[in-house]
Amino acid sequence: MIHQPLLLRAYANLYAMFHDLLGVEGGAGEILRVFQSFGFFMAMAFLAAAYFLQRDLKRKEKLGIFKGYEVEVEVGLKATPTELILNGVLGALLGYKLIGLIFDLDTVKLDPQAWMLSGQGSFIGAIIGAAALVYSKYSEKKKQELDKPKKVKQLIMPHQMIGDIVMWAAIGGIGGAKLFYLFETPGNFSSFLSDPLGSFFGGLTIYGGLIGGTATVVWFAYKRGMNILQLADSVTPTLFLAYGVGRMGCQVAGDGDWGIDNLNPKPDWLSWLPDWAWAYDYAHNVNNEGILIPGCTEQYCHVLAVPVYPTPLYEIVMALTLFGLLWSIRTKIKVPGIILSLYLIFNGIERFTIEQIRINTKLDFMGMEVTQAEIIAVVFVLTGIAGLIGFTMLHKKQGIKA
Repeated sequence: MIHQPLLLRAYANLYAMFHDLLGVEGGAGEILRVFQSFGFFMAMAFLAAAYFLQRDLKRKEKLGIFKGYEVEVEVGLKATPTELILNGVLGALLGYKLIGLIFDLDTVKLDPQAWMLSGQGSFIGAIIGAAALVYSKYSEKKKQELDKPKKVKQLIMPHQMIGDIVMWAAIGGIGGAKLFYLFETPGNFSSFLSDPLGSFFGGLTIYGGLIGGTATVVWFAYKRGMNILQLADSVTPTLFLAYGVGRMGCQVAGDGDWGIDNLNPKPDWLSWLPDWAWAYDYAHNVNNEGILIPGCTEQYCHVLAVPVYPTPLYEIVMALTLFGLLWSIRTKIKVPGIILSLYLIFNGIERFTIEQIRINTKLDFMGMEVTQAEIIAVVFVLTGIAGLIGFTMLHKKQGIKA
């Protein structure tokens, strides 16, 4: 039984969403409460970007643009004590939490994030998890074991490094997003120092994540001898895709990343647009912001007193449109760096535009009140324009025909 249309309310976790969509209620479905909507869409964003990035890397490998990275590895070795210990520790942690989650579901669903960061879990689960991963590693190595181990050279192609690229992008992205947030407002830094663990998962900035993730991926590519400019042209379209999918999490969960109050009547030329897409109250938002919903018995029972511009929704549309544009023209543009430059320009324009109706912290910059994102957006646009000119001139100077 479907209780409510999907987008007339926010969904903090997948249980609430599937409850309304499919009538899921109680029983095994309760475990869906653990999966937060924002985290789910963030994971989908990384997977979607990785899929399309891998496709473009394979295309450039066939064209001879990317070469393989040769490494020397020793094969035929038996499992080392270090490997078994590391797998045992990882298995224990996973088992402790995952099996503990199943047996303590009533407590978990009250505050999944707090429970996951707590010391609660199952010791029996830890033993089972450790034994499973230790045995798995031992068996894997046993099958490959040789009487006399030998060293061989392996050629690793860029598309085979996609897992490492995504991992480094995630590490740098989360670190950069948190760092930029801490310095966006003085109070953010002091709050973090007073409760580092509790505040780590709250407060991130998209540009900080973009810059931090870029820095780590560039470092990784440099160490692997990859053409960084060509890699950038492959990565940047997928960044729009990841951003659009990630913003779905903001919209669905109602994480506070919304626009300013909107009591303006919907223009006639937007009469085709659903009312909630013009002014949205984020009922049941994950932040519990606003006023209490009468008669609500859920964990998230607040609705905004005044509807706002659903800016995540607008950014979803813009980001996915720009991804489609860059993805469609990437094979037609032969000048390295042009796709990167276009991305910077489009990204800056998109972000600067949305900042005009989005809630954000204002900074005093050269006598003007601007947001951190507006400053970076302008820098992006100017850098992108300079890139278009510079890369085109360099291409012509080298006498290469496009």
